[in-house]
Amino acid sequence: MVTMKGRALAGALLAAALATTAGCTGSGASSEKKEAKAVDDPDKVSGTIEVITHRTDLVEDGTMDEYAAEFRRTYPNVKVEFDGVTDYEGEVKTRMNSDDYGDVLMIPGTVKKNDYPRFFASLGKQTERSRKFRFTDYSTVDGEVYGLSIYGSIPGFVYNKRVWEEAGVTDWPTTPAEFLDGLKAVKDRTDAVPYYTNFKDGWPLAQWWPAHSSASCDEQADVQVVEGDPFAEGGTVRTVDTLLYDIVDRGLAEKDPTTTNWEGSKPKIAKGEVATMFLGSWAVVQMRDAAEQAGADPDDIGFMPFPHQVDGTFCAGLSPDYQQAVSIHSEHKEAARAWVDWFAEKSGYAEDNMNVSTLRDAPLPGVLAEYEKRNVELMELDQSRGAEMKELDDASEVGIDDPDYRQELVDIARGARDGSPDKLFADLSERWTGAAEELGYR
Repeated sequence: MVTMKGRALAGALLAAALATTAGCTGSGASSEKKEAKAVDDPDKVSGTIEVITHRTDLVEDGTMDEYAAEFRRTYPNVKVEFDGVTDYEGEVKTRMNSDDYGDVLMIPGTVKKNDYPRFFASLGKQTERSRKFRFTDYSTVDGEVYGLSIYGSIPGFVYNKRVWEEAGVTDWPTTPAEFLDGLKAVKDRTDAVPYYTNFKDGWPLAQWWPAHSSASCDEQADVQVVEGDPFAEGGTVRTVDTLLYDIVDRGLAEKDPTTTNWEGSKPKIAKGEVATMFLGSWAVVQMRDAAEQAGADPDDIGFMPFPHQVDGTFCAGLSPDYQQAVSIHSEHKEAARAWVDWFAEKSGYAEDNMNVSTLRDAPLPGVLAEYEKRNVELMELDQSRGAEMKELDDASEVGIDDPDYRQELVDIARGARDGSPDKLFADLSERWTGAAEELGYR
């Protein structure tokens, strides 16, 4: 396993979960299915491949080169070069208007799922690949798999266990009301800010979206978002976002959300100046790194599920991060396929980032040991209507996985904007259900 020198935000979990519409129409795109065949003899595979990645931090600090060095122990005749792209979605979308977008790349969220065969080589049949790997349905078209996720993540609260214990809360809250009571105890009994919104950076507020699966404990959670009204009273998205509103409305968040800072939030929670943030399991390693750098105890950083149970059981929906794919134009498809498979199976990347491996038989990362102990149900969500969900979101202009309306909700809660949560949810509901009727989903 490669030892990570540095880690940063894992990337577009939400883009992966909803990567099904706004397409590229590259001049080199082909409708002919092409396959990147599995490698039988590593010594017979050769060539130089370019891997385009969003992990610019790992390219710059040499970590990706360490992975490549490990890869070459198995595939000595394949050289791997990396192109780290900061504006990954924007730049790669532009590059895909030509034939030149590397040999291996993360599938951008702007590519329509049905267009995957035009841009990427098949990695095999889902019936076979799904037995070994999670999340294959996210990249399957007509029974063919076109990408393998680099790892998976689950939504939840990153929290400072020491601070919560000082507040007298030693067990996970099981309801939103209990969670709010826990934050109130933190406010009353410690010097920490109970909850930190990361309002200014915006994107952390979008991390609340995946919790809708935890609020239903149903693998059909995404299907229900399409077929039902997630913003109605009792709807899963409304349930989740109402907790965010209540946190701010009750004065349990930072005094001025407009001054928050994502990078600055890491040492704050590491040192116990902030008690809680809603993010995903991908964030735990960053907070623990921040603790080490600040001279605090990394073991103070914990991870708890959204406060909702069904029959006494917590639930959390598994979501894939970016999926690696092989360009249909690659001249070294076997070498590229070798990298994609090796990275998912052998690199240790998921373990290094304390996330859920794409491999079904891999153990959960240590940070989720408590989840195993408490029998938290990890769900792979049904993606059969994923394309329709994205189309519905676009047509309604709601931005169900965006921070915008959640920032508005926070502003209403803190008195910086007129309105009420009921009016906001009613508007979102009307737009969502209206678009669904126009699209024929009702």
